[in-house]
Amino acid sequence: MQGQETLQQVWDQQSVWSQSANRLKRSVEKARSRALMLAVAAALLGTAASQVMESSTWLGSALAFVASAAAGMSPLLARRGGPAQMSEWIRTRAVSEALKGEIYTCLSGVGPYADRTNAAGFLAERAHRFRLDAVDLVRHTAGIAPEPRTLPPVTDIDTYTEHRLRQQVETYYRPKAVWMQNRVETLGRIELAFGGLSALLAAVAGVFAAEQLAAWAAVIASVSIAVSAHTIAQRYAYQHLEFLRTAEQLQHLLDRRGTQSAHTDESNSAFVSQCEHVISIQNEAWMIRWTVG
Repeated sequence: MQGQETLQQVWDQQSVWSQSANRLKRSVEKARSRALMLAVAAALLGTAASQVMESSTWLGSALAFVASAAAGMSPLLARRGGPAQMSEWIRTRAVSEALKGEIYTCLSGVGPYADRTNAAGFLAERAHRFRLDAVDLVRHTAGIAPEPRTLPPVTDIDTYTEHRLRQQVETYYRPKAVWMQNRVETLGRIELAFGGLSALLAAVAGVFAAEQLAAWAAVIASVSIAVSAHTIAQRYAYQHLEFLRTAEQLQHLLDRRGTQSAHTDESNSAFVSQCEHVISIQNEAWMIRWTVG
């Protein structure tokens, strides 16, 4: 059927935009991680170079050269994860999520899609508007083929509740919250380890008047600060709270619907609208937080 073909086309478009967003995200995160590693390497190798220069000029010079190269490359890589690249990633993800929400609303047959005869045409028009608002990002979708997948098995409000709402809560938001929490805790332990090592080296250097150890204490402290800055920049703690909050709000909507004895077309439409609103608010809050820093 023509309507089914239109839905599948929009679903395929969502796949392309989602893959594009994932690719841009990986590029940003890779650039930031590599910039951090190069900055740390520059600090460590620079300190090592200054301490071996007297005993081995060639080794000290080699270490100094590598440290300088790492220090020079770090900001260059950091630019590839800068505001412009982040903005493109976030806007691409926004198009993907907008298309997904519209598809699920259409399949559930509520709101503007209650009239099934015009649903496919209305969906196509909405999808076109989303893409038109991000026409400058279309270049990122070039060469990306949609993943082979069928439409979500949503045909009414009950299947929407099962395959959109419950699935989002149980297989996305809650697992993501746990993952973010683990990342926050892991990086926190790394920061603590570096901080403790720096304090230990500083104490030993002070007791034994070891200037070389004092230099390493300063470097390790700088590494700890760099890791902390990276954690803040990645916003793991903020994302953890956002995923938890969204999961709780969606679960509340799910529980409240379960206590209602009767459902009308109007209440079904309001329910889907509320669910999609919660999801979109989470996406918008996440995007604004990334954009403003």
